[in-house]
Amino acid sequence: MQPVRTAVFPVAGLGTRFLPATKAIPKEMLPVVDKPLIQYAVEEAARAGITNMVFVTSPSKKAIEDHFKPSPELEEELEKKGKKDLLKLVRGICPKGAVFSFIEQGAPLGLGHAVLCAQKAVGNEPFAVILPDDLVDAPESCIGELCELRKRSGGGNVIAVENVPREDTGKYGIVSLNAQDPALVAGLVEKPKPQEAPSTLAVIGRYVFEPGLFEELKKVRPGVGGEIQLTDAMASSLRGTPMRICRFKGRRFDCGSKQGFIAATVHFARKVGFAV
Repeated sequence: MQPVRTAVFPVAGLGTRFLPATKAIPKEMLPVVDKPLIQYAVEEAARAGITNMVFVTSPSKKAIEDHFKPSPELEEELEKKGKKDLLKLVRGICPKGAVFSFIEQGAPLGLGHAVLCAQKAVGNEPFAVILPDDLVDAPESCIGELCELRKRSGGGNVIAVENVPREDTGKYGIVSLNAQDPALVAGLVEKPKPQEAPSTLAVIGRYVFEPGLFEELKKVRPGVGGEIQLTDAMASSLRGTPMRICRFKGRRFDCGSKQGFIAATVHFARKVGFAV
Protein backbone atom coordinates (compact mmCIF):
# COMPACT_ATOMS: atom_id res chain seq x y z
CA MET A 1 0.00 0.00 0.00
CA GLN A 2 1.32 3.41 -0.95
CA PRO A 3 2.27 5.64 2.00
CA VAL A 4 1.10 9.24 2.26
CA ARG A 5 3.99 11.35 1.03
CA THR A 6 2.20 14.55 -0.03
CA ALA A 7 0.33 17.21 1.90
CA VAL A 8 -1.81 19.88 0.22
CA PHE A 9 -2.15 23.24 1.97
CA PRO A 10 -5.01 25.36 0.57
CA VAL A 11 -3.86 28.92 1.39
CA ALA A 12 -5.42 31.10 -1.31
CA GLY A 13 -8.14 32.65 0.90
CA LEU A 14 -8.34 36.39 1.53
CA GLY A 15 -8.44 36.19 5.34
CA THR A 16 -11.11 38.86 5.60
CA ARG A 17 -11.91 38.06 9.24
CA PHE A 18 -8.54 39.52 10.21
CA LEU A 19 -8.64 42.74 8.24
CA PRO A 20 -6.93 45.17 8.32
CA ALA A 21 -3.99 42.98 9.51
CA THR A 22 -4.35 40.70 6.47
CA LYS A 23 -4.57 43.45 3.87
CA ALA A 24 -0.87 43.00 3.07
CA ILE A 25 0.05 39.95 5.18
CA PRO A 26 -1.37 36.48 4.41
CA LYS A 27 -3.48 35.17 7.27
CA GLU A 28 -1.34 32.03 7.30
CA MET A 29 1.69 34.18 8.11
CA LEU A 30 0.17 35.62 11.29
CA PRO A 31 2.37 34.46 14.18
CA VAL A 32 1.23 32.37 17.12
CA VAL A 33 3.92 33.54 19.56
CA ASP A 34 6.96 33.53 17.21
CA LYS A 35 5.94 31.08 14.49
CA PRO A 36 3.45 31.64 11.64
CA LEU A 37 0.42 29.40 11.33
CA ILE A 38 1.65 27.86 8.09
CA GLN A 39 4.89 26.72 9.71
CA TYR A 40 2.99 24.83 12.42
CA ALA A 41 1.09 23.03 9.64
CA VAL A 42 4.24 22.14 7.68
CA GLU A 43 5.99 20.87 10.81
CA GLU A 44 2.98 18.68 11.61
CA ALA A 45 3.15 17.16 8.13
CA ALA A 46 6.90 16.58 8.42
CA ARG A 47 6.46 14.76 11.75
CA ALA A 48 4.14 12.37 9.92
CA GLY A 49 6.88 11.53 7.41
CA ILE A 50 5.41 13.69 4.63
CA THR A 51 8.04 15.23 2.37
CA ASN A 52 6.10 16.73 -0.57
CA MET A 53 4.55 20.04 0.53
CA VAL A 54 2.10 21.47 -2.03
CA PHE A 55 0.68 24.95 -1.49
CA VAL A 56 -2.39 26.09 -3.42
CA THR A 57 -2.00 29.82 -3.26
CA SER A 58 -2.71 33.17 -4.94
CA PRO A 59 -0.51 35.99 -6.26
CA SER A 60 -1.07 37.99 -3.06
CA LYS A 61 0.42 35.21 -0.92
CA LYS A 62 4.05 35.48 -2.07
CA ALA A 63 5.14 35.96 1.56
CA ILE A 64 4.35 32.28 2.22
CA GLU A 65 6.71 31.16 -0.53
CA ASP A 66 9.37 33.63 0.67
CA HIS A 67 9.10 32.26 4.22
CA PHE A 68 10.21 28.81 3.08
CA LYS A 69 13.02 30.04 0.81
CA PRO A 70 16.60 30.24 2.08
CA SER A 71 17.71 33.71 3.18
CA PRO A 72 21.50 33.86 2.65
CA GLU A 73 21.82 37.51 3.70
CA LEU A 74 19.97 36.96 6.98
CA GLU A 75 21.91 33.78 7.71
CA GLU A 76 25.23 35.50 6.97
CA GLU A 77 24.35 38.39 9.29
CA LEU A 78 23.33 36.05 12.12
CA GLU A 79 26.50 34.03 11.67
CA LYS A 80 28.68 37.16 11.78
CA LYS A 81 27.06 38.25 15.03
CA GLY A 82 27.44 34.81 16.59
CA LYS A 83 23.68 34.35 17.03
CA LYS A 84 23.84 30.60 16.66
CA ASP A 85 20.44 29.85 18.22
CA LEU A 86 18.65 32.24 15.85
CA LEU A 87 20.62 30.88 12.90
CA LYS A 88 19.52 27.37 13.80
CA LEU A 89 15.89 28.54 13.98
CA VAL A 90 16.05 30.18 10.56
CA ARG A 91 17.72 27.18 8.94
CA GLY A 92 15.17 24.87 10.55
CA ILE A 93 12.12 26.55 8.97
CA CYS A 94 12.19 23.99 6.15
CA PRO A 95 12.14 20.38 7.42
CA LYS A 96 15.04 18.27 6.14
CA GLY A 97 14.24 16.45 2.92
CA ALA A 98 11.05 18.41 2.28
CA VAL A 99 10.22 19.60 -1.24
CA PHE A 100 8.00 22.66 -1.67
CA SER A 101 5.81 23.51 -4.67
CA PHE A 102 3.40 26.38 -5.18
CA ILE A 103 0.33 26.31 -7.42
CA GLU A 104 -1.87 29.32 -8.08
CA GLN A 105 -5.63 28.93 -7.72
CA GLY A 106 -6.83 31.13 -10.56
CA ALA A 107 -10.10 32.11 -8.90
CA PRO A 108 -11.54 31.68 -5.38
CA LEU A 109 -13.86 28.81 -6.29
CA GLY A 110 -13.97 26.99 -2.98
CA LEU A 111 -11.98 24.48 -0.98
CA GLY A 112 -12.84 21.63 -3.33
CA HIS A 113 -11.50 23.58 -6.30
CA ALA A 114 -8.31 24.41 -4.36
CA VAL A 115 -7.68 20.72 -3.69
CA LEU A 116 -8.41 19.85 -7.33
CA CYS A 117 -5.78 22.40 -8.41
CA ALA A 118 -3.17 20.20 -6.72
CA GLN A 119 -3.95 17.05 -8.72
CA LYS A 120 -0.92 17.19 -11.04
CA ALA A 121 1.44 17.83 -8.13
CA VAL A 122 -0.04 14.94 -6.14
CA GLY A 123 -0.25 12.40 -8.95
CA ASN A 124 -1.90 9.02 -8.53
CA GLU A 125 -1.08 8.69 -4.84
CA PRO A 126 -2.86 9.09 -1.51
CA PHE A 127 -2.47 12.56 -0.05
CA ALA A 128 -3.20 14.66 3.01
CA VAL A 129 -5.01 17.98 3.15
CA ILE A 130 -4.14 20.33 6.02
CA LEU A 131 -6.01 23.56 6.70
CA PRO A 132 -3.63 25.86 8.62
CA ASP A 133 -6.58 27.67 10.24
CA ASP A 134 -7.02 24.59 12.42
CA LEU A 135 -3.97 24.58 14.67
CA VAL A 136 -3.67 21.32 16.62
CA ASP A 137 -1.41 20.92 19.63
CA ALA A 138 -0.94 17.15 19.64
CA PRO A 139 1.53 14.77 21.36
CA GLU A 140 2.91 13.70 17.97
CA SER A 141 1.18 14.73 14.73
CA CYS A 142 -2.55 15.01 14.12
CA ILE A 143 -2.21 14.24 10.39
CA GLY A 144 0.16 11.44 11.35
CA GLU A 145 -2.66 9.82 13.33
CA LEU A 146 -4.84 9.86 10.22
CA CYS A 147 -2.06 8.37 8.09
CA GLU A 148 -1.52 5.61 10.64
CA LEU A 149 -5.25 4.81 10.80
CA ARG A 150 -5.36 4.54 7.00
CA LYS A 151 -2.39 2.17 7.10
CA ARG A 152 -3.95 -0.05 9.78
CA SER A 153 -7.25 -0.13 7.91
CA GLY A 154 -5.75 -1.12 4.57
CA GLY A 155 -6.56 2.13 2.78
CA GLY A 156 -9.57 4.39 2.32
CA ASN A 157 -10.24 7.99 3.22
CA VAL A 158 -9.77 9.25 6.79
CA ILE A 159 -11.06 12.49 8.31
CA ALA A 160 -10.43 14.12 11.68
CA VAL A 161 -13.53 14.84 13.77
CA GLU A 162 -14.39 16.29 17.15
CA ASN A 163 -17.58 16.89 19.08
CA VAL A 164 -18.90 20.44 18.99
CA PRO A 165 -21.84 22.05 20.81
CA ARG A 166 -25.07 21.39 18.90
CA GLU A 167 -25.64 25.12 18.51
CA ASP A 168 -22.38 25.27 16.51
CA THR A 169 -23.17 22.60 13.90
CA GLY A 170 -23.95 25.33 11.36
CA LYS A 171 -20.24 26.21 11.25
CA TYR A 172 -18.99 22.77 10.18
CA GLY A 173 -19.42 19.75 8.00
CA ILE A 174 -21.21 17.19 10.21
CA VAL A 175 -20.97 13.42 9.83
CA SER A 176 -23.43 10.62 10.43
CA LEU A 177 -21.95 7.23 11.33
CA ASN A 178 -22.58 3.71 10.09
CA ALA A 179 -24.94 1.91 12.47
CA GLN A 180 -23.05 -1.40 12.16
CA ASP A 181 -19.57 0.14 12.34
CA PRO A 182 -19.44 3.52 14.10
CA ALA A 183 -15.87 4.05 12.88
CA LEU A 184 -17.20 4.47 9.33
CA VAL A 185 -18.88 7.55 7.91
CA ALA A 186 -22.39 6.99 6.51
CA GLY A 187 -23.01 10.56 5.34
CA LEU A 188 -21.92 14.20 5.52
CA VAL A 189 -23.94 17.39 5.70
CA GLU A 190 -22.41 20.83 5.19
CA LYS A 191 -23.27 23.34 7.94
CA PRO A 192 -26.66 21.94 9.01
CA LYS A 193 -28.98 23.79 11.35
CA PRO A 194 -28.74 22.44 14.92
CA GLN A 195 -32.19 20.84 14.74
CA GLU A 196 -31.29 19.12 11.45
CA ALA A 197 -27.76 17.96 12.27
CA PRO A 198 -27.38 14.13 12.21
CA SER A 199 -24.81 14.33 15.03
CA THR A 200 -22.46 16.77 16.72
CA LEU A 201 -19.34 15.24 15.16
CA ALA A 202 -17.70 18.00 13.16
CA VAL A 203 -15.08 17.56 10.45
CA ILE A 204 -11.97 19.65 11.13
CA GLY A 205 -9.19 20.62 8.74
CA ARG A 206 -7.28 17.33 8.57
CA TYR A 207 -7.98 14.80 5.81
CA VAL A 208 -6.26 11.84 4.16
CA PHE A 209 -7.66 10.90 0.75
CA GLU A 210 -7.13 8.22 -1.82
CA PRO A 211 -6.40 9.70 -5.28
CA GLY A 212 -9.90 8.78 -6.47
CA LEU A 213 -11.20 11.84 -4.65
CA PHE A 214 -9.96 13.99 -7.54
CA GLU A 215 -12.42 12.28 -9.88
CA GLU A 216 -15.24 12.97 -7.42
CA LEU A 217 -14.22 16.63 -7.28
CA LYS A 218 -14.47 16.85 -11.07
CA LYS A 219 -18.09 15.69 -10.87
CA VAL A 220 -19.19 18.21 -8.24
CA ARG A 221 -21.61 20.85 -9.46
CA PRO A 222 -20.63 24.37 -8.41
CA GLY A 223 -22.84 25.90 -5.74
CA VAL A 224 -23.35 29.46 -4.55
CA GLY A 225 -20.71 31.78 -6.02
CA GLY A 226 -19.53 29.01 -8.35
CA GLU A 227 -17.73 27.28 -5.50
CA ILE A 228 -16.88 23.58 -5.54
CA GLN A 229 -17.36 22.14 -2.08
CA LEU A 230 -14.97 19.51 -0.77
CA THR A 231 -17.77 18.09 1.39
CA ASP A 232 -19.85 17.28 -1.71
CA ALA A 233 -16.99 15.25 -3.21
CA MET A 234 -16.41 13.49 0.09
CA ALA A 235 -20.11 12.58 0.31
CA SER A 236 -20.17 11.16 -3.22
CA SER A 237 -16.96 9.19 -2.60
CA LEU A 238 -18.75 7.16 0.08
CA ARG A 239 -20.39 5.08 -2.66
CA GLY A 240 -17.08 3.47 -3.58
CA THR A 241 -14.48 4.21 -0.91
CA PRO A 242 -14.77 3.68 2.85
CA MET A 243 -14.25 6.78 4.99
CA ARG A 244 -13.17 6.47 8.60
CA ILE A 245 -13.21 9.00 11.39
CA CYS A 246 -10.22 9.78 13.57
CA ARG A 247 -10.89 11.17 17.03
CA PHE A 248 -7.42 12.63 17.25
CA LYS A 249 -5.38 13.26 20.37
CA GLY A 250 -4.62 16.85 21.24
CA ARG A 251 -6.35 20.21 21.31
CA ARG A 252 -7.58 22.11 18.27
CA PHE A 253 -7.70 25.89 17.98
CA ASP A 254 -9.87 27.55 15.35
CA CYS A 255 -7.42 30.21 14.24
CA GLY A 256 -9.81 31.32 11.52
CA SER A 257 -11.58 33.24 14.27
CA LYS A 258 -10.10 36.01 16.39
CA GLN A 259 -11.16 34.30 19.61
CA GLY A 260 -9.53 31.00 18.57
CA PHE A 261 -6.37 32.76 17.42
CA ILE A 262 -6.00 34.56 20.75
CA ALA A 263 -6.68 31.32 22.66
CA ALA A 264 -3.96 29.56 20.63
CA THR A 265 -1.50 32.37 21.28
CA VAL A 266 -2.10 32.23 25.03
CA HIS A 267 -1.85 28.41 25.04
CA PHE A 268 1.43 28.25 23.13
CA ALA A 269 2.89 31.19 25.06
CA ARG A 270 2.32 29.31 28.28
CA LYS A 271 3.94 26.20 26.79
CA VAL A 272 7.18 28.09 26.26
CA GLY A 273 7.08 29.58 29.73
CA PHE A 274 5.58 33.03 29.20
CA ALA A 275 3.43 34.36 32.04
CA VAL A 276 0.10 35.14 30.38
